[in-house]
Amino acid sequence: MKRRSTYRVCNGELSFWSHESETCGLPMNFSVFMPPARGPVLYWLSGLTCTDENFMVKAAPFRKAAELGLALVACDTSPRDTGIQGEDREWDLGSGAGFYVDATQQPWAPFYQMYSYVVDELPKVVESNFDVVKGVRGISGHSMGGHGALVIGLRNPNLYRSLSAFSPISAPSKCPWGEKAFGAYLGDDRSNWRAYDAHCLIGESDWDRPILVDQGLNDTFLHEQLMPEQLVSAAERAGKNLDLRYHEGYGHSYYFVQTFIEEHLAFHAGFLIR
Repeated sequence: MKRRSTYRVCNGELSFWSHESETCGLPMNFSVFMPPARGPVLYWLSGLTCTDENFMVKAAPFRKAAELGLALVACDTSPRDTGIQGEDREWDLGSGAGFYVDATQQPWAPFYQMYSYVVDELPKVVESNFDVVKGVRGISGHSMGGHGALVIGLRNPNLYRSLSAFSPISAPSKCPWGEKAFGAYLGDDRSNWRAYDAHCLIGESDWDRPILVDQGLNDTFLHEQLMPEQLVSAAERAGKNLDLRYHEGYGHSYYFVQTFIEEHLAFHAGFLIR
């Protein structure tokens, strides 16, 4: 691993790293906040166009995380500089837009394996190199990252103890962002998309704990791209404990995330810290 930078913050340490990823076949970046005392890890997945820095720079999570004793880990949102022609051409496909799926289609498949990277490789790297409580994990995220967090949590209830999201893409199989990305990464057979669609998975998952989701009502992507009502309906049919909170006046930005991040951290701590 290569340390990119380190900062002292709220009596803890924030550091930025790169490492050679076996899963993605090239270097990947991630960031870690270590609280003053050893603790479990909350993994954060960011949204379209973001890197491993956005959450750490914009969400202001450190004071509360340090108080609670939570380590925070954020990864990049896609592989970078793969050599794929046109990977940087569009903001919602390719670089910065990995959608936390394991691509099966060319030219993406050799590198865009973000689901396996987040679920399998990144926790091994973190738990091997940082003094965290091993095997005790929560997951959260924003927008595309909220979609990723919901999918990963619902598919792996044995690996994560807590799950939340901000403004998630709740039904990617039905929205323009998801249709574009899934078609490119997973192919035209929509039956293969279900494995990465939270509103499809929530009724099939063994997840048996509360799920916290916050959504701003002034979010410009609310109706066309995010579709939280699809997640709510599916959760109600399945009898899942989904607490989806709507907030007047809030949009899609990290100002919204920053407003409610401490409540999410406390929510996760309730499951991760015994």
